[in-house]
Amino acid sequence: MQQEIRFATFNVCNLAAAGAKLYDNLDPLSPAQYAAKAEWTARQIDLLDADVIGFQEVFSQAALRDVLSRTRHYREAVQAGYDAMDASGRMLPTVALVSRLPLAGPGVAFANFPAGISLPAGSHAADDDACRFARAPLHVQVVLPGGTLTDVVVVHLKSRRPDYRQGDGSDALSYALANLRSLQRRGAEAVALRVLVSELGHSGRPRIVLGDFNDIANAVTTAIVMGAGAPSEAGAEMRERLFDANTIQLRQDAARHAGYTNIHDSAYMTIDHILVSEHFHPAAPRAIGAVQEVVYVNDHLLLGLPYASDHGQVLARIKLLGNLT
Repeated sequence: MQQEIRFATFNVCNLAAAGAKLYDNLDPLSPAQYAAKAEWTARQIDLLDADVIGFQEVFSQAALRDVLSRTRHYREAVQAGYDAMDASGRMLPTVALVSRLPLAGPGVAFANFPAGISLPAGSHAADDDACRFARAPLHVQVVLPGGTLTDVVVVHLKSRRPDYRQGDGSDALSYALANLRSLQRRGAEAVALRVLVSELGHSGRPRIVLGDFNDIANAVTTAIVMGAGAPSEAGAEMRERLFDANTIQLRQDAARHAGYTNIHDSAYMTIDHILVSEHFHPAAPRAIGAVQEVVYVNDHLLLGLPYASDHGQVLARIKLLGNLT
């Protein structure tokens, strides 16, 4: 039986076919630019060599399939995902999952928040957006070696980009309110995601939530998703929570650690995360494996390659129980 399983998350940065118009302030890729981006992305996927990869900023599932066809090791991998468009017919960014392990069924996108969750009044542009994810999380059941079903959820929470309603941010108030609206949406999405993941946990199956959280691991929004500090029944704290794989990895080495996935305004931040349930925590009594190591693939962020992603990739190596070192 396979002894090690690998999970990764990869924000591919506006993956779409050549000529596709994504944003008003962004020119479409030329055929040559798309080819360079697709080839680079394919090389990064092979470099990760993960069994399961969650993707963000996928504007076209067909473009992702084309990228996989350019890889060495993922041409036969299973792909789960969905395409989305706005009212005008323009493509919207979505998430996807690619797996070399078998899936128990098709992926399911959670477009709507669970009942009782919505954005605060005045923080959204339209009422029908108040109870919806901006980018629907994708839930897929992956069959681990040995047959264990694991719930994997790929996420992309609201960015920190200011959400303007009036004005352009030239004054302090409009800029501050625009940032608050972004935070309110990301917070509401975190709450909705926490409820969804908690409901999945009632099955007792292992859970892995990975993707672009647009915030650091210690941020309130990320802590909400993990359930950190939430009340629980006696002895049930670990069963309720998710854990940052980077924090619980067995191979801690501060001397080599350079874990960042994004550079914004010269600040190095880790906003892409892999969260795991107690089933992969080395100290948990119900563990079926343990996170051995978390690797950040981020050298390209300093090279300024025009066809590369603006995010680093995160890879978690997990040893199954009985094969821990």
